[in-house]
Amino acid sequence: MHTKFRGFVASIFLLLTGCGGSGLQTGSSSINPVPTPPAPPVQTFTNVLTFHNDVARTGQNLTETVLTHAIVNPTSFGKLFSFPVDGKVDAQPLYVSQLVLSDQLTHSVVFAATEHDSVYAFDAKTGTVYWQVTLLARGETPSDDLGCGQVTPEIGITATPVIDLTAGPHGTIYLLAMSKDNGGNYHHRLHALDITTGFEEFGGPTEISASYPGTGDNSVNGQVIFAPKQYNSRPGLLLLNGVVYTGWGSHCDFRPYTGWLIGYDRLTLRQTAVFNFAPNGSGGALWNSGAGMAADAANSKIFVAVGNGTFDTTLDANGFPNQGDFGNAFVRLSLANGQLTAEDYWTMSNTVSESSQDLDLGSGGVMLLPDLTSASGQTIKLGTGSGKDGNIYVFDRTNMGKFNPQNNSTLYQQLVGVLGGAVFSTPAWFNGTVYYGAVGDRIRAFNVSAARLVTPPASMSDTFFEYPGATSAISANGTSNPILWAVENVNPAVLHAYDATNLVNELYNSNLAGSGRDQFGAGNKFIVPTVADGRVFVGTTNSVAVFGPFQ
Repeated sequence: MHTKFRGFVASIFLLLTGCGGSGLQTGSSSINPVPTPPAPPVQTFTNVLTFHNDVARTGQNLTETVLTHAIVNPTSFGKLFSFPVDGKVDAQPLYVSQLVLSDQLTHSVVFAATEHDSVYAFDAKTGTVYWQVTLLARGETPSDDLGCGQVTPEIGITATPVIDLTAGPHGTIYLLAMSKDNGGNYHHRLHALDITTGFEEFGGPTEISASYPGTGDNSVNGQVIFAPKQYNSRPGLLLLNGVVYTGWGSHCDFRPYTGWLIGYDRLTLRQTAVFNFAPNGSGGALWNSGAGMAADAANSKIFVAVGNGTFDTTLDANGFPNQGDFGNAFVRLSLANGQLTAEDYWTMSNTVSESSQDLDLGSGGVMLLPDLTSASGQTIKLGTGSGKDGNIYVFDRTNMGKFNPQNNSTLYQQLVGVLGGAVFSTPAWFNGTVYYGAVGDRIRAFNVSAARLVTPPASMSDTFFEYPGATSAISANGTSNPILWAVENVNPAVLHAYDATNLVNELYNSNLAGSGRDQFGAGNKFIVPTVADGRVFVGTTNSVAVFGPFQ
């Protein structure tokens, strides 16, 4: 029908029905207009392509229009279904909102990886499986746990993958998989899979191997050697400026080991850069309870929290450890001419003592705050992290402070004893507030004023979260309807939703509905909820649970 004619017909219809104007007049009375139903929320489409939503690791999704305070309650919201998988889902599920598959239709797709070395792509609304692949080579099994209970009973895909929608013909998901062959040899491989088919791309996979100058643990002839059996990759992958970065730690501090950051070109899978955090010592691993390495993308800087290990208290002329050993420190790195370089760092005055007691910074993840304005009007770039000592540390990303054996005065801000336990999680950020969930503690919300965290916390959850605490996720529509989501690691596990502006107000938890309607199995310790397009996805020990509104 011609556009103008359609408009004319519509106008006649509105006149006759009394809609859209003052109504049809009859003498002095009028027919009331037909009430207009409230408009449904405008649907937005959100992708979650990396750990904690972005490379700053803030955990924010600020385009959520469906999950409002009015909807998220036990009557209107709950578990829709559980998608079964063949192993533990320790990696955070990822999500692509509008993926065109072979049927030429657009689908919302969840990507889940398991410790059994399998990857699944399934429909977020129906659970339909679009593809499933194993990353095991012929004759291989997932790795055994090597006598360490941190990842058990098998080790396959532990690190949260990363998705690049611009790589390959349809987009690519990058994953690290550990396996054991029938000769007893261990392997780590970086895979690049087409997100529409699961097929390997760019000639992958690539076997992880590395060496670095040094005389530390597992060194031979002045080179520290990466030994696959000794390492597990727990930190989420980081994609920055065309490089996929992988972080490496040990199994239960079983020596010999050191910490590694190894980068690969996203389109060739060739190794582009290697850095070792304790090349002339031991320890210094990247573990971080699954947190991805954080990045200031605008300035191409990488920030990590390094675990317990050797720190050289003798400094060179520039204030750096004279042997290049950065155990128990925050470190800023950059890549230039194929070489990763430690540009700056900070560690506490009693760093050696803390490392010896296993009270290191590396148990938690680093989060970068957006640019803030100080009381004097200066723009301040901050990062924050916490470890096992119950303190919150806030560092200036442009001048981290290095090492002062006398005190911690070079650090931007230290909040002593403000948490109720050790941190095995990653903080979150929303609208001027930093959220921490320590072990055996409430989730605490610290407001930020004049570029400084304010104590005491503005609000706290009523629930105490046992080990490992909680890495929260935030959903909001801009600044409206902010919800903090967190998973409690108990049996059965509990998904909580709080008003992010006041954590005393719990909107929902998965134990509230009767008859176990929303329960989804035993807790899975480091899992992070993924929130997008009106759905919440939670990895479990054998599935991905999908929550959302019932209508």
